Amino acid sequence: MNLHKLILTNNACFKAGKTILPKGIMVHSTGANNPWLKRYVGPDDGLLGKNQYNNHWNQDKPGGRQVCVHAFIGKLADGSIATYQTLPWNHRGWHAGGTANNSHIGFEICEDGLTDASYFSAVYKEALELCVYLCKLYGFSDKDIICHSEGYKLGIASNHADVMHWFPKHGKNMGTFRADVKRLLSEENKPAESVKKKYYRVQIGAYSVKTNAEAQLAKAKKAGFTDAFIKYD
Repeated sequence: MNLHKLILTNNACFKAGKTILPKGIMVHSTGANNPWLKRYVGPDDGLLGKNQYNNHWNQDKPGGRQVCVHAFIGKLADGSIATYQTLPWNHRGWHAGGTANNSHIGFEICEDGLTDASYFSAVYKEALELCVYLCKLYGFSDKDIICHSEGYKLGIASNHADVMHWFPKHGKNMGTFRADVKRLLSEENKPAESVKKKYYRVQIGAYSVKTNAEAQLAKAKKAGFTDAFIKYD
C-alpha cells in the first residue's frame, strides 16, 4: 500500500470534531470519470499535482455539499496509485448518508471510465491492502467490510450503487473482495516457516593413529570447541 496523509482540515466534517468507535469499513467509489486524487485531495503536496479548478474537498462544503471520507484511492500526478488518508480513522465521516457514519470508516476509490482493466486491478489491490491495514488496526475481519450499495440494503446508508456498478465489469464483487481480504489476513498471520540451518565444518587434522586423533580432539575441546568430534573414514 502506498499510504500518504493529508487531513482535510478545512472541511466542515473535520471541524465538527466528532469521533466514533469504528466497527467496520464501507467501500465507496466516486461516481465520476476522474481517476486523479488531486480532484478530491488538496492542496498539492508535490505528489498530487495542482488542481486547476481548486474544487478538492479540503474546503468547508465541497460543491455546497456536506461530504467527507476517511481516505481516497487513485492516481498521483505521475500516474502511480496511492491512498491518501483524509480524516483520522476514528473521526465521524460524512460518507454513508445514514447511520453507518456512526460506525464505519469510509473510503472512496476514484473511478475512471470503468473499462480500464489495468487501472481497476491496481486500485482493487490498493483497496485490499488498505482494508487489511484497517482490519489489523481495529481487529476487524473480512465480514466487517461492506460497500455503499450493501449499506443501503442493510438500511444504514443512502441509495447508491457503488461499488457493484463497477466491480462486476472486471469479474469482481464484494464477495470476492472480502475473500481476498480474508486470504491476505490469513497469509500475514501464518507463522514463519522454520529455516533449516546450514553449517560449514572445519577439519583440523587427519591421523592414522587413533590416540593422536584423540589427543588433538582433547586440545580442541580445551580451547573451547566443545562441538568438536572424531569421524573415522
